[in-house]
Amino acid sequence: MANFAKPSAPRFSVEVYQNEFLPEGGRDVHAIVTVTSTGGATATRAAAGRGSAAVVIMVDCSGSMEYPPDKMRGAREATAAAIDTLRDGTSFAVIAGTHVAKEVYPGQGRLAVADAATRAQAKESLRSLSSGGGTAIGTWLRLADGLLRGSAATIRHGILLTDGRNEHEDPAVLRATLEACAGRFTCDARGVGTDWEVKEVTGIASALLGSADIVADPAHLSEDFTLMMENVMGKEVADVALRLWTPVGVEIQYVKQVAPTVQDLTDRRGEAGPRAGDYPTGSWGDESREYHVCVRVPAASVGQEMLAARATLLLPAAPGEPPATLAQGLVRAVWTDDLAASTAINPQVAHYTGQAELAQAIQQGLEARKLGDVGGATAKLGRAVQLASASGNADTAKLLAKVVDVVDAAAGTVRLKAKVADADEMTLETRSIQTVRVKKS
Repeated sequence: MANFAKPSAPRFSVEVYQNEFLPEGGRDVHAIVTVTSTGGATATRAAAGRGSAAVVIMVDCSGSMEYPPDKMRGAREATAAAIDTLRDGTSFAVIAGTHVAKEVYPGQGRLAVADAATRAQAKESLRSLSSGGGTAIGTWLRLADGLLRGSAATIRHGILLTDGRNEHEDPAVLRATLEACAGRFTCDARGVGTDWEVKEVTGIASALLGSADIVADPAHLSEDFTLMMENVMGKEVADVALRLWTPVGVEIQYVKQVAPTVQDLTDRRGEAGPRAGDYPTGSWGDESREYHVCVRVPAASVGQEMLAARATLLLPAAPGEPPATLAQGLVRAVWTDDLAASTAINPQVAHYTGQAELAQAIQQGLEARKLGDVGGATAKLGRAVQLASASGNADTAKLLAKVVDVVDAAAGTVRLKAKVADADEMTLETRSIQTVRVKKS
Protein backbone atom coordinates (compact mmCIF):
# COMPACT_ATOMS: atom_id res chain seq x y z
CA MET A 1 0.00 0.00 0.00
CA ALA A 2 1.28 3.42 -0.92
CA ASN A 3 0.04 6.89 0.02
CA PHE A 4 0.52 10.18 -1.77
CA ALA A 5 -0.88 13.55 -0.69
CA LYS A 6 -0.41 17.25 -1.00
CA PRO A 7 -0.49 19.60 1.99
CA SER A 8 -4.02 20.59 3.04
CA ALA A 9 -5.56 18.05 0.64
CA PRO A 10 -7.37 14.88 1.70
CA ARG A 11 -5.12 11.85 2.04
CA PHE A 12 -5.98 8.78 -0.02
CA SER A 13 -4.98 5.19 0.64
CA VAL A 14 -5.49 1.98 -1.33
CA GLU A 15 -5.64 -1.50 0.21
CA VAL A 16 -5.95 -4.69 -1.86
CA TYR A 17 -7.68 -7.77 -0.46
CA GLN A 18 -7.32 -10.98 -2.45
CA ASN A 19 -6.28 -14.59 -2.52
CA GLU A 20 -3.35 -14.37 -4.91
CA PHE A 21 -2.92 -18.15 -5.13
CA LEU A 22 -4.10 -19.96 -8.26
CA PRO A 23 -3.99 -23.66 -9.17
CA GLU A 24 -1.82 -24.69 -12.09
CA GLY A 25 -3.52 -23.34 -15.21
CA GLY A 26 -5.76 -21.03 -13.17
CA ARG A 27 -6.47 -17.70 -14.87
CA ASP A 28 -9.03 -15.53 -13.05
CA VAL A 29 -7.81 -13.25 -10.27
CA HIS A 30 -10.32 -11.45 -8.02
CA ALA A 31 -9.45 -8.55 -5.73
CA ILE A 32 -11.29 -6.01 -3.61
CA VAL A 33 -9.62 -2.61 -3.86
CA THR A 34 -10.52 -0.44 -0.87
CA VAL A 35 -10.04 3.30 -1.36
CA THR A 36 -10.17 5.60 1.66
CA SER A 37 -10.05 9.38 1.76
CA THR A 38 -9.33 11.12 5.08
CA GLY A 39 -8.72 14.70 6.10
CA GLY A 40 -11.26 16.13 3.68
CA ALA A 41 -13.29 17.80 6.43
CA THR A 42 -10.28 19.83 7.50
CA ALA A 43 -9.48 20.69 3.92
CA THR A 44 -13.09 21.65 3.30
CA ARG A 45 -13.12 24.07 6.23
CA ALA A 46 -9.89 25.59 4.93
CA ALA A 47 -11.48 25.93 1.50
CA ALA A 48 -14.62 27.62 2.78
CA GLY A 49 -15.24 30.80 0.86
CA ARG A 50 -12.95 29.80 -2.03
CA GLY A 51 -15.94 28.82 -4.18
CA SER A 52 -14.78 25.20 -4.48
CA ALA A 53 -18.28 23.86 -5.24
CA ALA A 54 -21.08 24.65 -7.68
CA VAL A 55 -24.54 23.12 -7.28
CA VAL A 56 -27.68 23.25 -9.42
CA ILE A 57 -31.00 22.13 -7.95
CA MET A 58 -33.54 20.85 -10.49
CA VAL A 59 -37.14 20.79 -9.24
CA ASP A 60 -39.93 18.98 -11.07
CA CYS A 61 -42.74 21.47 -11.69
CA SER A 62 -44.85 19.32 -14.02
CA GLY A 63 -48.61 19.23 -13.61
CA SER A 64 -48.58 16.05 -11.54
CA MET A 65 -46.64 17.81 -8.77
CA GLU A 66 -49.93 19.42 -7.68
CA TYR A 67 -51.55 16.05 -6.97
CA PRO A 68 -51.54 15.92 -4.03
CA PRO A 69 -50.63 19.58 -3.31
CA ASP A 70 -48.16 18.62 -0.56
CA LYS A 71 -45.69 17.45 -3.22
CA MET A 72 -45.15 20.95 -4.62
CA ARG A 73 -45.15 22.43 -1.14
CA GLY A 74 -42.67 19.82 0.03
CA ALA A 75 -40.44 20.52 -2.98
CA ARG A 76 -40.34 24.24 -2.19
CA GLU A 77 -39.53 23.60 1.47
CA ALA A 78 -36.88 21.02 0.60
CA THR A 79 -35.19 23.33 -1.90
CA ALA A 80 -35.18 26.10 0.71
CA ALA A 81 -33.59 23.71 3.21
CA ALA A 82 -30.91 22.78 0.67
CA ILE A 83 -30.19 26.44 -0.01
CA ASP A 84 -29.81 27.05 3.74
CA THR A 85 -27.21 24.26 3.83
CA LEU A 86 -24.99 25.86 1.16
CA ARG A 87 -21.58 26.92 2.40
CA ASP A 88 -20.67 30.57 1.88
CA GLY A 89 -18.86 30.97 -1.43
CA THR A 90 -20.63 28.06 -3.12
CA SER A 91 -21.97 28.83 -6.59
CA PHE A 92 -25.57 27.72 -7.08
CA ALA A 93 -28.73 27.96 -9.15
CA VAL A 94 -32.30 26.64 -9.11
CA ILE A 95 -34.07 25.23 -12.18
CA ALA A 96 -37.80 24.55 -12.64
CA GLY A 97 -38.27 21.47 -14.80
CA THR A 98 -41.29 20.60 -16.95
CA HIS A 99 -41.26 19.72 -20.68
CA VAL A 100 -38.78 22.63 -20.77
CA ALA A 101 -36.22 23.88 -18.26
CA LYS A 102 -36.41 27.37 -16.80
CA GLU A 103 -33.99 29.26 -14.60
CA VAL A 104 -35.65 30.24 -11.33
CA TYR A 105 -32.62 31.80 -9.62
CA PRO A 106 -30.44 33.73 -10.25
CA GLY A 107 -31.28 33.73 -13.98
CA GLN A 108 -29.53 35.12 -17.06
CA GLY A 109 -27.46 31.98 -17.57
CA ARG A 110 -25.33 32.45 -14.50
CA LEU A 111 -24.76 31.09 -11.00
CA ALA A 112 -25.16 33.01 -7.75
CA VAL A 113 -22.56 32.93 -4.98
CA ALA A 114 -23.96 31.81 -1.66
CA ASP A 115 -24.08 34.29 1.21
CA ALA A 116 -26.83 35.48 3.53
CA ALA A 117 -28.29 37.83 0.92
CA THR A 118 -28.33 35.42 -2.04
CA ARG A 119 -29.71 32.59 0.07
CA ALA A 120 -32.59 34.84 1.14
CA GLN A 121 -33.20 35.96 -2.46
CA ALA A 122 -33.14 32.38 -3.72
CA LYS A 123 -35.66 31.22 -1.12
CA GLU A 124 -37.92 34.14 -1.98
CA SER A 125 -37.77 33.15 -5.66
CA LEU A 126 -39.15 29.69 -4.79
CA ARG A 127 -42.57 31.31 -4.37
CA SER A 128 -42.74 31.37 -8.18
CA LEU A 129 -42.51 27.57 -8.41
CA SER A 130 -45.85 26.26 -9.62
CA SER A 131 -46.96 23.08 -11.34
CA GLY A 132 -47.99 22.74 -14.96
CA GLY A 133 -46.74 21.09 -18.13
CA GLY A 134 -45.02 17.82 -18.89
CA THR A 135 -41.73 16.08 -18.05
CA ALA A 136 -38.56 16.14 -20.17
CA ILE A 137 -35.68 15.51 -17.79
CA GLY A 138 -32.99 15.78 -20.45
CA THR A 139 -33.78 19.48 -20.87
CA TRP A 140 -33.25 20.02 -17.13
CA LEU A 141 -29.89 18.27 -17.21
CA ARG A 142 -28.73 20.16 -20.30
CA LEU A 143 -29.51 23.50 -18.69
CA ALA A 144 -27.74 22.43 -15.49
CA ASP A 145 -24.74 21.31 -17.55
CA GLY A 146 -24.58 24.67 -19.29
CA LEU A 147 -24.67 26.54 -15.99
CA LEU A 148 -22.06 24.32 -14.34
CA ARG A 149 -19.68 24.45 -17.30
CA GLY A 150 -19.39 28.18 -16.75
CA SER A 151 -18.05 27.64 -13.25
CA ALA A 152 -14.42 27.15 -12.24
CA ALA A 153 -15.51 25.22 -9.13
CA THR A 154 -13.73 21.99 -8.29
CA ILE A 155 -16.93 20.18 -7.30
CA ARG A 156 -19.77 20.39 -9.83
CA HIS A 157 -22.98 18.76 -8.70
CA GLY A 158 -26.69 18.52 -9.46
CA ILE A 159 -29.67 17.57 -7.30
CA LEU A 160 -32.70 16.40 -9.27
CA LEU A 161 -36.23 15.82 -7.97
CA THR A 162 -39.02 14.25 -10.03
CA ASP A 163 -42.43 12.76 -9.32
CA GLY A 164 -43.22 11.23 -12.69
CA ARG A 165 -42.01 9.44 -15.77
CA ASN A 166 -40.00 11.13 -18.52
CA GLU A 167 -43.02 11.07 -20.85
CA HIS A 168 -42.35 14.12 -23.03
CA GLU A 169 -38.91 13.15 -24.27
CA ASP A 170 -37.62 10.26 -26.34
CA PRO A 171 -35.62 7.84 -24.14
CA ALA A 172 -32.75 8.11 -26.62
CA VAL A 173 -32.56 11.86 -25.99
CA LEU A 174 -32.20 11.34 -22.25
CA ARG A 175 -29.54 8.66 -22.82
CA ALA A 176 -27.58 10.97 -25.11
CA THR A 177 -27.86 13.78 -22.57
CA LEU A 178 -26.53 11.56 -19.79
CA GLU A 179 -23.62 10.46 -21.97
CA ALA A 180 -22.80 14.09 -22.72
CA CYS A 181 -23.01 15.15 -19.05
CA ALA A 182 -21.07 12.17 -17.65
CA GLY A 183 -17.73 13.35 -16.31
CA ARG A 184 -18.78 17.00 -16.33
CA PHE A 185 -20.84 16.90 -13.13
CA THR A 186 -22.23 14.41 -10.65
CA CYS A 187 -25.91 14.26 -9.73
CA ASP A 188 -28.12 12.87 -6.97
CA ALA A 189 -31.64 11.93 -8.10
CA ARG A 190 -34.78 11.56 -6.00
CA GLY A 191 -38.25 10.31 -6.80
CA VAL A 192 -41.10 11.70 -4.69
CA GLY A 193 -44.35 9.79 -4.34
CA THR A 194 -44.87 6.54 -6.26
CA ASP A 195 -45.69 7.54 -9.84
CA TRP A 196 -42.13 7.76 -11.17
CA GLU A 197 -40.03 5.12 -12.90
CA VAL A 198 -37.33 3.55 -10.72
CA LYS A 199 -35.07 2.61 -13.64
CA GLU A 200 -35.13 6.19 -14.94
CA VAL A 201 -34.16 7.76 -11.63
CA THR A 202 -31.52 5.17 -10.77
CA GLY A 203 -30.21 5.36 -14.35
CA ILE A 204 -29.67 9.11 -14.02
CA ALA A 205 -27.82 8.70 -10.74
CA SER A 206 -25.75 5.82 -12.07
CA ALA A 207 -24.70 7.64 -15.23
CA LEU A 208 -23.69 10.73 -13.24
CA LEU A 209 -22.08 8.86 -10.32
CA GLY A 210 -24.59 10.08 -7.74
CA SER A 211 -27.09 8.54 -5.37
CA ALA A 212 -30.73 7.62 -6.02
CA ASP A 213 -33.52 7.17 -3.53
CA ILE A 214 -37.25 7.33 -3.00
CA VAL A 215 -38.99 9.87 -0.80
CA ALA A 216 -42.48 8.38 -0.69
CA ASP A 217 -43.80 10.99 1.74
CA PRO A 218 -43.20 14.62 0.64
CA ALA A 219 -43.01 15.59 4.31
CA HIS A 220 -39.56 13.96 4.42
CA LEU A 221 -38.13 15.86 1.45
CA SER A 222 -36.54 18.65 3.50
CA GLU A 223 -34.59 16.19 5.64
CA ASP A 224 -33.41 14.31 2.56
CA PHE A 225 -32.38 17.46 0.67
CA THR A 226 -30.48 18.75 3.71
CA LEU A 227 -28.53 15.51 4.00
CA MET A 228 -27.77 15.51 0.28
CA MET A 229 -26.47 19.06 0.38
CA GLU A 230 -24.40 18.38 3.51
CA ASN A 231 -22.80 15.51 1.63
CA VAL A 232 -22.01 17.75 -1.35
CA MET A 233 -20.52 20.40 0.96
CA GLY A 234 -18.24 17.70 2.39
CA LYS A 235 -16.70 16.91 -1.00
CA GLU A 236 -13.23 18.29 -1.66
CA VAL A 237 -11.69 16.35 -4.54
CA ALA A 238 -13.44 15.85 -7.89
CA ASP A 239 -12.91 13.75 -11.02
CA VAL A 240 -10.78 11.11 -9.30
CA ALA A 241 -9.97 8.18 -11.58
CA LEU A 242 -9.06 4.59 -10.75
CA ARG A 243 -6.40 3.59 -13.28
CA LEU A 244 -5.75 -0.09 -13.87
CA TRP A 245 -2.52 -1.04 -15.62
CA THR A 246 -2.08 -4.66 -16.68
CA PRO A 247 0.94 -6.51 -18.13
CA VAL A 248 0.95 -8.00 -21.62
CA GLY A 249 -1.53 -10.87 -21.87
CA VAL A 250 -3.72 -9.79 -18.94
CA GLU A 251 -7.34 -8.84 -19.63
CA ILE A 252 -9.70 -6.83 -17.42
CA GLN A 253 -12.90 -8.86 -17.02
CA TYR A 254 -14.83 -6.30 -14.99
CA VAL A 255 -14.54 -3.41 -12.54
CA LYS A 256 -17.42 -2.79 -10.12
CA GLN A 257 -17.90 -0.46 -7.20
CA VAL A 258 -19.36 -2.75 -4.53
CA ALA A 259 -19.58 -0.44 -1.49
CA PRO A 260 -21.41 1.62 -0.42
CA THR A 261 -23.46 0.75 -3.53
CA VAL A 262 -23.12 -1.63 -6.46
CA GLN A 263 -22.10 0.26 -9.60
CA ASP A 264 -20.67 -1.47 -12.70
CA LEU A 265 -17.84 0.67 -14.10
CA THR A 266 -16.59 -1.81 -16.69
CA ASP A 267 -18.00 0.06 -19.68
CA ARG A 268 -16.86 3.44 -18.32
CA ARG A 269 -13.21 2.72 -19.11
CA GLY A 270 -11.24 5.48 -20.76
CA GLU A 271 -8.03 4.43 -22.47
CA ALA A 272 -4.95 5.89 -20.76
CA GLY A 273 -1.98 4.62 -22.71
CA PRO A 274 -0.57 1.16 -23.38
CA ARG A 275 -2.42 -1.48 -21.30
CA ALA A 276 -3.94 1.15 -18.97
CA GLY A 277 -7.49 2.35 -18.52
CA ASP A 278 -9.16 4.92 -16.26
CA TYR A 279 -12.45 4.27 -14.45
CA PRO A 280 -14.32 7.31 -13.05
CA THR A 281 -15.05 7.45 -9.32
CA GLY A 282 -16.50 10.97 -9.04
CA SER A 283 -16.08 13.31 -6.08
CA TRP A 284 -14.67 12.49 -2.65
CA GLY A 285 -14.87 13.75 0.92
CA ASP A 286 -14.11 11.79 4.09
CA GLU A 287 -15.22 8.31 3.01
CA SER A 288 -14.28 4.82 1.93
CA ARG A 289 -15.38 2.89 -1.15
CA GLU A 290 -14.61 -0.60 -2.38
CA TYR A 291 -14.15 -1.91 -5.90
CA HIS A 292 -14.21 -5.50 -7.18
CA VAL A 293 -11.61 -6.01 -9.89
CA CYS A 294 -11.44 -9.25 -11.88
CA VAL A 295 -8.56 -9.85 -14.30
CA ARG A 296 -7.73 -12.84 -16.47
CA VAL A 297 -4.03 -13.74 -16.57
CA PRO A 298 -2.17 -16.13 -18.90
CA ALA A 299 -2.05 -19.72 -17.66
CA ALA A 300 1.20 -20.58 -15.86
CA SER A 301 2.83 -23.46 -14.06
CA VAL A 302 3.36 -24.03 -10.34
CA GLY A 303 5.93 -21.74 -8.78
CA GLN A 304 5.45 -18.84 -11.16
CA GLU A 305 4.15 -15.48 -9.99
CA MET A 306 3.34 -12.16 -11.63
CA LEU A 307 1.93 -8.71 -11.13
CA ALA A 308 -1.65 -9.10 -12.41
CA ALA A 309 -2.64 -5.43 -12.18
CA ARG A 310 -1.60 -2.13 -10.66
CA ALA A 311 -4.39 0.05 -9.26
CA THR A 312 -3.57 3.75 -9.08
CA LEU A 313 -5.80 6.56 -7.88
CA LEU A 314 -5.26 9.67 -9.98
CA LEU A 315 -6.29 13.32 -9.82
CA PRO A 316 -6.50 15.13 -13.19
CA ALA A 317 -4.00 17.92 -13.70
CA ALA A 318 -3.96 21.03 -15.84
CA PRO A 319 -3.73 20.51 -19.62
CA GLY A 320 -0.27 19.37 -20.62
CA GLU A 321 0.62 18.17 -17.12
CA PRO A 322 0.58 14.57 -15.87
CA PRO A 323 -2.15 13.57 -13.38
CA ALA A 324 -1.26 13.49 -9.69
CA THR A 325 -0.91 10.07 -8.08
CA LEU A 326 -2.97 9.87 -4.89
CA ALA A 327 -2.48 6.21 -3.91
CA GLN A 328 -1.54 2.85 -5.36
CA GLY A 329 -2.02 -0.89 -4.77
CA LEU A 330 -0.95 -4.12 -6.46
CA VAL A 331 -2.90 -7.22 -7.52
CA ARG A 332 -0.76 -10.36 -7.66
CA ALA A 333 -1.03 -13.88 -9.05
CA VAL A 334 0.94 -16.86 -7.68
CA TRP A 335 0.52 -20.42 -8.97
CA THR A 336 0.67 -23.22 -6.41
CA ASP A 337 -0.07 -26.92 -6.03
CA ASP A 338 -1.32 -26.31 -2.48
CA LEU A 339 -5.03 -27.12 -2.86
CA ALA A 340 -6.03 -25.38 0.37
CA ALA A 341 -4.29 -22.17 -0.65
CA SER A 342 -5.62 -22.08 -4.22
CA THR A 343 -9.24 -22.88 -3.32
CA ALA A 344 -9.59 -20.47 -0.39
CA ILE A 345 -11.89 -17.53 -1.11
CA ASN A 346 -10.86 -14.18 0.32
CA PRO A 347 -13.55 -13.01 2.81
CA GLN A 348 -13.87 -9.57 1.24
CA VAL A 349 -14.21 -11.03 -2.26
CA ALA A 350 -16.81 -13.55 -1.06
CA HIS A 351 -18.80 -10.90 0.81
CA TYR A 352 -19.05 -8.41 -2.04
CA THR A 353 -19.72 -11.10 -4.63
CA GLY A 354 -22.71 -11.97 -2.47
CA GLN A 355 -23.80 -8.34 -2.17
CA ALA A 356 -23.73 -7.93 -5.95
CA GLU A 357 -25.76 -11.13 -6.33
CA LEU A 358 -28.19 -9.82 -3.71
CA ALA A 359 -28.86 -6.65 -5.74
CA GLN A 360 -29.33 -8.67 -8.91
CA ALA A 361 -31.65 -11.18 -7.22
CA ILE A 362 -33.90 -8.38 -5.92
CA GLN A 363 -34.11 -6.67 -9.29
CA GLN A 364 -34.80 -9.91 -11.15
CA GLY A 365 -37.31 -11.04 -8.52
CA LEU A 366 -39.28 -7.80 -8.66
CA GLU A 367 -39.28 -7.87 -12.46
CA ALA A 368 -40.62 -11.46 -12.41
CA ARG A 369 -43.30 -10.39 -9.94
CA LYS A 370 -44.43 -7.56 -12.24
CA LEU A 371 -44.67 -10.06 -15.10
CA GLY A 372 -46.80 -12.46 -13.02
CA ASP A 373 -44.07 -15.12 -12.83
CA VAL A 374 -44.81 -16.31 -9.29
CA GLY A 375 -42.29 -19.16 -9.35
CA GLY A 376 -39.45 -17.03 -10.68
CA ALA A 377 -40.22 -14.17 -8.30
CA THR A 378 -40.38 -16.51 -5.30
CA ALA A 379 -37.07 -18.16 -6.19
CA LYS A 380 -35.18 -14.90 -6.77
CA LEU A 381 -36.59 -13.03 -3.78
CA GLY A 382 -36.02 -16.12 -1.62
CA ARG A 383 -32.38 -16.12 -2.66
CA ALA A 384 -32.23 -12.40 -1.85
CA VAL A 385 -33.58 -13.04 1.65
CA GLN A 386 -30.98 -15.78 2.11
CA LEU A 387 -28.13 -13.53 0.99
CA ALA A 388 -29.30 -10.57 3.08
CA SER A 389 -29.51 -12.78 6.15
CA ALA A 390 -26.10 -14.39 5.61
CA SER A 391 -24.32 -11.06 5.05
CA GLY A 392 -26.01 -9.18 7.87
CA ASN A 393 -27.69 -6.71 5.53
CA ALA A 394 -30.48 -5.91 8.00
CA ASP A 395 -31.83 -2.87 6.13
CA THR A 396 -32.39 -4.86 2.94
CA ALA A 397 -33.84 -7.77 4.93
CA LYS A 398 -36.45 -5.42 6.41
CA LEU A 399 -37.38 -4.11 2.98
CA LEU A 400 -37.68 -7.65 1.61
CA ALA A 401 -39.99 -8.57 4.49
CA LYS A 402 -42.50 -6.00 3.19
CA VAL A 403 -42.67 -7.80 -0.15
CA VAL A 404 -42.46 -11.45 0.92
CA ASP A 405 -43.41 -13.50 3.97
CA VAL A 406 -40.20 -15.04 5.23
CA VAL A 407 -40.60 -18.68 6.27
CA ASP A 408 -36.90 -19.57 6.68
CA ALA A 409 -34.36 -16.82 6.03
CA ALA A 410 -31.32 -19.11 6.18
CA ALA A 411 -32.83 -21.47 3.61
CA GLY A 412 -34.32 -18.67 1.50
CA THR A 413 -37.86 -20.02 1.84
CA VAL A 414 -40.44 -17.28 1.25
CA ARG A 415 -44.00 -16.67 0.05
CA LEU A 416 -44.97 -13.68 -2.06
CA LYS A 417 -47.31 -11.30 -0.28
CA ALA A 418 -50.68 -10.98 -1.99
CA LYS A 419 -50.72 -7.21 -1.60
CA VAL A 420 -47.69 -4.96 -1.53
CA ALA A 421 -47.76 -1.17 -1.23
CA ASP A 422 -46.25 0.59 -4.26
CA ALA A 423 -43.96 2.57 -1.96
CA ASP A 424 -42.58 -0.61 -0.36
CA GLU A 425 -41.87 -2.27 -3.72
CA MET A 426 -40.27 0.86 -5.16
CA THR A 427 -38.16 1.40 -2.04
CA LEU A 428 -36.82 -2.14 -2.26
CA GLU A 429 -35.99 -1.75 -5.95
CA THR A 430 -34.39 1.68 -5.56
CA ARG A 431 -32.27 0.65 -2.58
CA SER A 432 -31.38 -2.82 -3.87
CA ILE A 433 -27.86 -1.66 -4.80
CA GLN A 434 -27.04 -0.44 -1.28
CA THR A 435 -24.55 -2.78 0.39
CA VAL A 436 -23.15 -3.44 3.83
CA ARG A 437 -19.44 -3.61 4.46
CA VAL A 438 -17.68 -6.84 5.24
CA LYS A 439 -17.45 -7.71 8.93
CA LYS A 440 -13.80 -7.31 9.85
CA SER A 441 -12.51 -10.00 12.19
